[in-house]
Order: sequence, then structure tokens, then C-alpha cells
Amino acid sequence: MTPRLDAISIITADLAASLAFYRRLGLDIPAGAESAPHVEVVLPGGQRLLWDTEDVILSFDPGWERPAGGERLGLAFVCDSPAEVDALYAELTGAGYAGHLKPWDAVWGQRYAVVLDPDGCGVSLFAAASSSPASPASPAEK
Repeated sequence: MTPRLDAISIITADLAASLAFYRRLGLDIPAGAESAPHVEVVLPGGQRLLWDTEDVILSFDPGWERPAGGERLGLAFVCDSPAEVDALYAELTGAGYAGHLKPWDAVWGQRYAVVLDPDGCGVSLFAAASSSPASPASPAEK
């Protein structure tokens, strides 16, 4: 199985401002979403765009720091199983890519890991903790 790009994640300091911007670009973001720490919309073609506040990210990655250069996008790849998350993380780090968060069983029901791409952007790898299909790649859906 080849991992599939499933979601694009935006880490935001001001959720309301970010949602307003993307609404102006035509995304159908539910009214009142500003009150949640995590928001997601399904894009044409089935991929999802996710927003998490900085506080949500800090809740599971206390060492996270706001990027100095403004990079706030993260990619999330769904895997078929927890074993695939572990194997893919090992393959990538074995090939010299930096691991950021080793695979762990997240409280939101996923096996989850983060590696860094060559530019230092976080790329999440995740799978449902059980044999059921993977649920959204969201730290806030725990």
C-alpha cells in the first residue's frame, strides 16, 4: 500500500482571522467554527483542510515553536495500519530524514508520528489505532 495525502493542516495563532480569510476564498466553513480549537472542511476531491490553534499543537507537542519564517502548513498522510505508520517512520528516518515525533498511540485513537521534510516542514503519518478505516488526522479530535 502507498500512503495517500489525506489532509492539509494550518496551525494558526488567530483561528477566527484564518477562517475568515479562507471563507473569502470560497471555502464552506461552518458558521460558529471559530469557537472550536480544531476545524476541518472537505475539499473538492475528498481531501481535507484542517485548522488547529497553536494551543492545540502545544498540548501534544510541548516543544513546538511558532515558525520564524511563517511556515504554518503541515501535510498528513493516512496509512492503512499502525504497523505501516511505524514502518514508514523507520524507513524515512533510516533514509536520513529527521524524525520530529516518534510513533505513539495518540489519545484520539490513532497511531501518529511526525517526520520533517527537507525544508523542515512537519509531515504527519497516521492510521486508526484499530483495524477500522483511519479517522481524521487531527490532534483536536482526541
